[in-house]
Amino acid sequence: QVQLVESGGGLAQPGGSLRLSCAASGSIFGINDMGWYRQAPGKQRELVARITSGGITNFADSVKGRFTISRDNAKNTMYLQMNSLKPEDTAVYYCNADVRPSFFRYSYTNYWGQGTQVTVSS
Repeated sequence: QVQLVESGGGLAQPGGSLRLSCAASGSIFGINDMGWYRQAPGKQRELVARITSGGITNFADSVKGRFTISRDNAKNTMYLQMNSLKPEDTAVYYCNADVRPSFFRYSYTNYWGQGTQVTVSS
């Protein structure tokens, strides 16, 4: 089994910063794409940012220039640096990853974390 555990959420003021982490553990041979998604109350879950194993990134238009995504492949960990936070960034943020569980399985399985709450308010 694979677990994705997010951390770093909390309360921030508008204009402030937070850094989210996502640590993957368990039966992991390799991780392909990883990403952050968010879901605000009453809204659908949406992509925030994704990063490939080679470091290629893409971002939602709403966070471009404010958020940075990175990963440490040796630690199976992904980060989301969120700057210039706005009240509309308030949501539960979820980690997502495509994981190859073992050398003997060539396919990747998609996993989700439990989410971490980010609240931006004065």
